[in-house]
Amino acid sequence: MSGSNSSAPGSSDAPEGAAGLSFTVHSMPVAALDERRTKHGRLKMLLVLLVCAAPVIASYFTYFVIRPEGRTNYSELVQPLRPVPAELPLANLQGQAVSPSSLKGQWLLVVVAGAACNERCEKNLWLQRQLRESLGRESARLDKVWLITDGVAARPETVQAVTTGVPVTVLRVPPEALAAWLQPATGHSLDEHMYIVDPMGNWMMRVPPQPDAAKLKSDILKLLRASASWDQAGR
Repeated sequence: MSGSNSSAPGSSDAPEGAAGLSFTVHSMPVAALDERRTKHGRLKMLLVLLVCAAPVIASYFTYFVIRPEGRTNYSELVQPLRPVPAELPLANLQGQAVSPSSLKGQWLLVVVAGAACNERCEKNLWLQRQLRESLGRESARLDKVWLITDGVAARPETVQAVTTGVPVTVLRVPPEALAAWLQPATGHSLDEHMYIVDPMGNWMMRVPPQPDAAKLKSDILKLLRASASWDQAGR
């Protein structure tokens, strides 16, 4: 418009003496940005882990906390659950090292005994086999494990028996190392019990000595049903 004088602040056309305006953008330090990204990443990881663990937590909470009136467990619940140690020194009968993580992915019924396998050991291994076979269509969700706690050579006839049909996973482990995971009840020895381990490698139940087969089967079936939403057959 004629006679008008329009000029941008700070331009050469600005009135003499007018203060120039300047804008400064301060960027966030790189270290602060990295810290925020790290915290955000950790939070996302924790949320993912929580979502994955939710079905397991819910099934255990329902089974062990929200208990129907009059319901009892035959086996003793281990509290808190005891995860298999990452450094547990396991080996097969050929002496080759076996990773403890190989025990994860399946419900386990564990027998602990020396390689000579005395009468108690034989009874527990027999019961272990009978229980798995009696589970019918659920049997594929339970594995049999025999942990040998000495360096004695296993009897060939015993090895043949436990590897016939659906084989038992036979592993050697020093007793002092195994004590960091499995423990007997007060006044009992480790080989008197059988032990129930969940698919995440947590020891969760200790079976009474000389177990009642029907009551132990009832415990196992309840566990399999409670975990049906998140546990699948096979490792």
